Amino acid sequence: MTDPIAVLVVDDSALMRNMLKKMISSDGELNVVGTAMNGRFATQKIPMLMPEVIVTDLEMPDMNGIDFLKWRQEEEVDIPVIVLSAHAKEGASITMEALALGASDFITKPQGTGGDELRELGAHLINLLKAYGHNYRRKTGWSLPPAPSRPKEPVRTFQQKPDSGYSPFVKDHMSQVEGKEGVLDMSGHRGVPELIALGISTGGPNALRQVFAQISPRLPLPIVVVQHMPAGFTKEFANSLNKISPLEVKEAQTGDLVKPGRILIAPGDKHVEVEKRKLATVINLSDAPPQNGHKPSAGVLFESVARNFGENCIAVIMTGMGKDGAVEIGEIFRQGGMTLAQDEASSVVFGMPRVAIEKKHIREVVSLDNMARRLNELTGC
Repeated sequence: MTDPIAVLVVDDSALMRNMLKKMISSDGELNVVGTAMNGRFATQKIPMLMPEVIVTDLEMPDMNGIDFLKWRQEEEVDIPVIVLSAHAKEGASITMEALALGASDFITKPQGTGGDELRELGAHLINLLKAYGHNYRRKTGWSLPPAPSRPKEPVRTFQQKPDSGYSPFVKDHMSQVEGKEGVLDMSGHRGVPELIALGISTGGPNALRQVFAQISPRLPLPIVVVQHMPAGFTKEFANSLNKISPLEVKEAQTGDLVKPGRILIAPGDKHVEVEKRKLATVINLSDAPPQNGHKPSAGVLFESVARNFGENCIAVIMTGMGKDGAVEIGEIFRQGGMTLAQDEASSVVFGMPRVAIEKKHIREVVSLDNMARRLNELTGC
């Protein structure tokens, strides 16, 4: 039996603090160790409460969420932060600023106080807290004191162990599939890549910021991306990536040219497909029902890439819950295309890559730190 993940909730609304605490506490693997009404109080409580994940509002008096994230950077506090965002029209820009300042992820605030919206929000928040909490424990070498000396109230101890691997807790909750960097199967790889397709979910915003900041300005292929994100946020997300990438990054629209030097991000409420025409390859957006539980779906993108490019493409599946794209990337693999998966150690959630590896649809496993370099190498730049 292990301690539940410690969560600190920061919001200036007492109603919202209580609502979030009730949602989070409904899961036995999570424990709200404290609340704070703004970032200033949060900075004071962190050393005492030792949270493993922080949930914070962005609009607060005295010290708002943005200022809190700046303080976190200055003090080199590495506890993951999930921000509460207003809905897209009001909150997309400030939410992207929060991600640029190191926030791990975000959820949108509920507009009501009951019904399906709250249940969906609660389930999503719980999943994020578990994902980032487990990942934080893994990175910090989380461990429990020996049983004989353990006090009545559980005590968490943290010790940095760069080479220690996963704690027993994390090992018990993860698949035994081999998720280390390395070549798995190059035997059927053939063709000359003309496009890169990438599917990613939980942990994706920060991972994509790293990869696209490091990608070569001479990359000779277009990149099409499905990042699971709510409608209304992907345009600002693309704009934020465009500021740090040497390549053009924009939210995809129907009819957009899929051309070298351009990264296209699927809109948050549309499936994205590529269509190879006689004179050019273009984007088609679809309003079809969700696939694999998602819209946009990496599976839809990979299917269209397999149809149009066959062996002449690179498909990448990265950190994320569930299995979106893990089956469909197999068709690209079978046709001889290059397929990459992010490794277990650098994934926030080793879900989508794990399933793809288990199904033997992956030729090479690559760490986040090496992903941009490997794409540069595979495309000859």
